[in-house]
Order: sequence, then structure tokens, then C-alpha cells
Amino acid sequence: MYNRAPRRRGNRGFRGLMFLFIAAMAAVFCWYGYMRFIPNNEKVEPPYQSEHPIIIHGIEAKQGAIIENNEVKLPLAALQQVLGEDKPIRYEPDSGSIILTTANKVLHLKTDSLTATINRKPYNLTIAAETSNETVYIPAEPLKELYGLQVEFDQQSGNVTLLSAGDTVQLAEVTPKKGTAIRTEPTIRAPYINKLPAAQTVRIWEEQSGWLLVQSSDGLTGFINKKDVKLTAIDQMPEAKKEPAFIAWKVLGNKINMTWEAVYERKIDTTKISPMPGVNVVSPTWFALADDKGTIKGKADPAYVKWAHDQGMQIWALFSNDFEPDRTTKALASAETRFSMIQQLIGFAEVYGLQGINLDFENVHTSDKANFVQFVRELTPLLHEQGLVVSVDVTPKSNSEMWSLFLDRPALGGIVDYMMVMAYDEHWAASPKSGSVASLPWTESSLLRIMQEDGVPARKLMLSMPLYTRIWTEKKGEDGKIDVSSKAVGMERIKEIISTKKLKPVFDAAAGQNYVEYTEDGARKRIWIEDEVSLKARVALARKYDLAGVATWQRAFQTPAIWKTIDDAIKLKP
Repeated sequence: MYNRAPRRRGNRGFRGLMFLFIAAMAAVFCWYGYMRFIPNNEKVEPPYQSEHPIIIHGIEAKQGAIIENNEVKLPLAALQQVLGEDKPIRYEPDSGSIILTTANKVLHLKTDSLTATINRKPYNLTIAAETSNETVYIPAEPLKELYGLQVEFDQQSGNVTLLSAGDTVQLAEVTPKKGTAIRTEPTIRAPYINKLPAAQTVRIWEEQSGWLLVQSSDGLTGFINKKDVKLTAIDQMPEAKKEPAFIAWKVLGNKINMTWEAVYERKIDTTKISPMPGVNVVSPTWFALADDKGTIKGKADPAYVKWAHDQGMQIWALFSNDFEPDRTTKALASAETRFSMIQQLIGFAEVYGLQGINLDFENVHTSDKANFVQFVRELTPLLHEQGLVVSVDVTPKSNSEMWSLFLDRPALGGIVDYMMVMAYDEHWAASPKSGSVASLPWTESSLLRIMQEDGVPARKLMLSMPLYTRIWTEKKGEDGKIDVSSKAVGMERIKEIISTKKLKPVFDAAAGQNYVEYTEDGARKRIWIEDEVSLKARVALARKYDLAGVATWQRAFQTPAIWKTIDDAIKLKP
């Protein structure tokens, strides 16, 4: 008889734990294999939100399309998404007006109407724009003509695909002989929405963790495993039809040398205008906004036109808003009033034989910034069609609500032929401090900010220079503080003061111009002089940055010799 060793219960417990661990691991591997290799065979309807979903780069837009007689109407938001900010579409709900613009064309249509115009000529629509659930829908056909937008409508799926002109898309081919499925998510366990046969071509929009977001020929979108396709070719959408660019007038390769002609109540007596060698453009202030309905009042003079043309000068007549902000707000607010102003300007140009229109809108509510850009966007193609040069006057950049912030210089610079930078009134009439109307450093900074911050090219910029200066009066008030006042005078008046008072100008290096001061009636008089020195220095800036040219405000402030000074300075090499 012998003694049996007792069982070690711990071994059995360990083996049990190992068994459970192995079972769990097997379950995990089975589940992993199931999830990775066993496809979900459930077919579901495509998870689109609309009856006619719009697909942009493989993604469904927030709003769908409307189909009428197998033609497509597209919601404005989707169009803005696919076309981008450089091809804006304007909708005005009060009148139902829709305005589409390009560099050369303006298409104007209205909701619920088959009547439209393109560059003032009739344009027939087969379906009308409409509003539904506070959304405006625009017929697709004119969008292809204006912007090269590609619109694909598949009747079977109901999907609408939008492609911009020039878009490039990677194509691929289904490789498995048995085909493959498009799934709702980038996983084999996601249900599928359609099966694609072998050799089927798909568009590839993006990749997500080894899966591809694709679009089949019927417009359906979903995910295919990357290994189930091979890349084939890159498909490029046709470029938009190129329109001939408007070539703004050039002076045989020379710089533009323009001066404004301020016209008040009386007509200009051209027999009293001294020769202006080098000046090749005049801009008389002939046209102004008369009321909030867009009526333009004019002071054009055929005799002045003949005189200017006889001198070999072009006429870019100025159109201002009369510095009336509320009137301007209403005139710019609707397509009808904007179009009325455009029509009148075209009529004036034809009647008086003008070569251009110079826009001078000042004292404008900042809230009207977009409306002013829209006006210029609609005006420019129609004036170009008549061969007219379009220019706009802008102030240097500042924080002034009514004089600077309303100007969208980047947008305007992309539309007009020329932008006149009115580089004056650094120290304005009611300035609390005496100083130059336009010191040289301030002038240069004003140009650079518009070129560098706003991206307006130098070839479109013109430096506008003052021919006037201010006589500053500094006098101690009763409170002991210095009161400052000023009045603007022309160049001849300053020469008279210097001669009469036997003053000797000194050069103010900080301002880049000559300076004098004297005492009169117990007050200190200070003058930063506009003369050959200051004008030469400013023209040198125009040459330094290769600007389109220079302009001067205004002709009547001149001294006759200044024109030759400007002309000689322009012709110097940088």
C-alpha cells in the first residue's frame, strides 16, 4: 500500500483560464475576420436627402435640384459653392431679379419669366427661374454658356452632378471579374447601394483609409475598396469659352497723363485754357446722381468735347454720386436703378463721343460696399461693349466709414481698367493739425498698401496728385490752445504769396516738398508747397512702381509750366 500525492487544484484553474483566453481570442479573430472579409449583402436605397440630389466633388449639396421637362434648375447656394466668389450671382428678392456677370457679359433674368436679356439684347429661356421654400432656383443652361458649368442629369437615379470648367477628375476601372459594390460607408460591413460590373468606369473623389469615394456613371456616390479598382486616365472638363479681353486704351506704350476738369455752374471757356503738353486724357465732372431712382443730371458740353479731341485728348467723363449717401443707397439697391444709370451713361457716351467713364463715388455708407461693387460689375461689361474705358477713384486706405471702408478695392481692382488712387488730403480741410496735403512717404505708403494688401496690380493703378495746397493758419485761442484752420488754393496763388512776401522756400525732407511759413495778423501761416519739386517726386513713384500713369486734381489749380514738368518726369526712365 502506498500514499497517493494530493492533486494540485491550481493547475486545473490555470488551464481553465487559458481555455477561456483562447476561446475569447478565437472569438475576436472570428469577429475580425467576419468584419474584414465577410461583406454585408444588404442593399439599401442611396441615403440622399433630396429627390434630385446635387453632387459636387462626390458630396451631396445641402439642397437638391428641381427638374422641369428634363431640364435642371439649380439652387443659388449650390451654384455659389461650385462657381466660387469670382463668378458671383446676384439675386434680389424684392424684384425677383437675378444678375449673372462675366468680364464681358451681363445676363439679367427674373423669377417666373422666360424673358431675359444678355448685354441688353433679348435672351430666350426654355424654363424659368423660380423660388421655392425661400430658395431661388436658376436654369442650368445659361450657366454653361456664361461660366462653362457642366451639369449632368441622370434620369434613372435622379442625380445631378456639377463640375466646374477646367475641373480634373481621376478615373478608375473596376477590376474583379465578379464586379464590386458601392457601399454607404468605407467598410465592407456597410450595406451597399449598387453593384458595378467588371470594367465599369468610376470617378474617384477622395481616399479614406484604403477606401475610395467614387461616383458611377449613373451619378451614384459611395465607397469602393481601393484594391478593387485600377487607375486609368484623368478626365478634364472643358474650359469655359474664352472671351476676348477688353484692351483698354494705351498711349502708344507711354503712361497715361490725365487731369480732371472741375465743372460747376458755368461751362469751361476753352479759349482760356493754356497748352497742356503731355496731357492725353481729360475727365470733366459732367455727370452726377440726381435722385434715388438713378436719374443722372449732366453738364456735358459739345464745344469742350471738340476742343479736347482737337488736342488729341481722350475724354473719360466723371460720374459721381454727388456725395449724397442716402440717395446713393437707394440708387444702388436694385437692378432696375443700376441698369437705368448704366443705360444713361452709355447714351451720354454715344451722344457726346466719350472714350471712357470715371466713377467717383464718395461719402457712401459702408453697408453699400457690395452694392457698389455690383454696380461696377454690371456696368463694366456693357461699357466695354461700347469701347469705353472704365476707371474708378479710390481714397487711400483708412478707418473712415464713409470715405474709405465702403471701397472693396480688391473686388473693384479685378473689374475696372484703371483705379485712380486719390493720394491727397493726408491733412484735410478741418484737420486739427497742420501738414502736407500729400507728403511723399504717405503717398508711397498709400500706393503700396493697395498693391500689397489688396492685390491691385500696378498696371491698373494711377497715382492721383494734388495741384492745390492748403494755407494753414495757427492762432492761439482764448483758452490758450492753438486753433488750426485752412483754405485750399491753387499753385498760382502760392507763387504770388511767395513773391509778394519775399519768402524763401526750404526743403522739408520729411514731407518731400518745399515749405514756407510767415506771420500775418498775429497768426502763423504755414504752407507745404505743390510745385515742380513735389510733382517730380510723385511722378518718380509712378515710374518706380511702373503704374499705368498719373492724374491731377484739378486742371484749374495749375500753373502753366507744371504740365511740361509732369510730362518730362513721366518720360524719364526709372
